[in-house]
Amino acid sequence: VRVLPERRPPRAPEVTMPAHCPVCGSEIERLEGESVARCSGGLYCAAQRKEAVKHFASRRALDIEGLGDKLVEQLVDRDLVHDVSDVYHLTVEQFAGLERMAEKSASNLVTALEKSRDTTLERFIYALGIREVGESTAQILAREFGGIEPLQDADIETLQAIHDIGPVVAQRIVDFFAEQHNRDVIDKLIKAGIHWPA
Repeated sequence: VRVLPERRPPRAPEVTMPAHCPVCGSEIERLEGESVARCSGGLYCAAQRKEAVKHFASRRALDIEGLGDKLVEQLVDRDLVHDVSDVYHLTVEQFAGLERMAEKSASNLVTALEKSRDTTLERFIYALGIREVGESTAQILAREFGGIEPLQDADIETLQAIHDIGPVVAQRIVDFFAEQHNRDVIDKLIKAGIHWPA
């Protein structure tokens, strides 16, 4: 009886994880113990643009009535929106030129955008879509920092010293603000007139 050598399955080639997002160039973040790697350019990355705008406009974020999912998809697909700040510069005519948008709806949307400029710091932080930062964490961060600049400049130790902010959340926040793209979009949003009580 001839014994055949045991056949071993071929070894899978080693996959090296890119250090930067192939779409926008932001750093790739991968926390210890997690198998998923993600781009940290949340407000800027074209691959995440639609979801970022949908989240920003959602009821618990800036609550922009009329800026629904289908409309966001059209705005991005037609290259009218490159980041969330662009929605504040669109006109009634531009909105009215989209599918299923009459002039009245377009006008109402521009009014809703105007209204959304007046918000709270906690809603704004939540609207940024930082991973792991839900409404209650956004509330804590707004209370602790009182402004967006001190939060942007906070380091891991400062964040972890806050009750209820663990190492994972602290790392997510630091990674998000470490991306200049995200800071630039925040600046553009503030220049577009978004404000909150001091």
